[in-house]
Amino acid sequence: MKFDELKTPAYVIDEKKLIHNLEILKSVEEHTGCHILLAQKAFSSYALYPLISQYISGTTASGIFEAELGHECMGKENHVFAPAFTDEDMDKLVKICDHVVFNSVNQLICHKEKCINNRVSFGLRVNPEYSTQGDHAIYDPCAPGSRLGVTEENLKKALQKNPDALAGMEGIHFHTLCEQNSDDLEKTLNVVEEKFGFLLQSDSIKWVNFGGGHHITRDDYDIKRLEKCINHVKKTYNVDVYVEPGEAVALNAGYLVTTVL
Repeated sequence: MKFDELKTPAYVIDEKKLIHNLEILKSVEEHTGCHILLAQKAFSSYALYPLISQYISGTTASGIFEAELGHECMGKENHVFAPAFTDEDMDKLVKICDHVVFNSVNQLICHKEKCINNRVSFGLRVNPEYSTQGDHAIYDPCAPGSRLGVTEENLKKALQKNPDALAGMEGIHFHTLCEQNSDDLEKTLNVVEEKFGFLLQSDSIKWVNFGGGHHITRDDYDIKRLEKCINHVKKTYNVDVYVEPGEAVALNAGYLVTTVL
């Protein structure tokens, strides 16, 4: 079917361009051994999940419904993060997810037994309080007063109160970027290591998640710098690394077809 034969308005996905993006992401996985996950909040065209699954490691979700979508339609690695989880949600999530990331120490303490009992790896989102957003400041999870992720100060206070609070935890997660290049990732990673190195150096930590906002398939994106960051963390701390691009999966891979009246 040609564009002029479509009933408009219609979104049209260009499979050739989508595959081009996926090949770039797959090459990063192959060069570094990292795991790339589709951030479904940015692109959840599940009819294409069988195609996407041929190139990357799985999906990440921002709640129960996306987690169910990834589980049912992709069927590979399935991760989830949300600012808070209900008991009802956790009962479902531990049956369909491989990794759960908690936003606070209290949430982790509240739900970790369910993860342990169901052999689900769990981690904590940290807030390095280092902003690189510039023109995207409205989306900045490191903005003053942000409650996305645990700050160094609050984490250390929690551990002073309960030294065993993180027992069983296997990973840390940080998400600070939005449509950005890898130089901002590199700067952020330096701060994460400075503030949360005591976690990274723990023998119990098995993975680090770089979150999303990485514009990996953009023409001017510095992939070599991204791979350098991934390899540095893998080799320094002997952990797996996860990266969660969303928009980069389908960047410039579609069109909005309209009719001018």
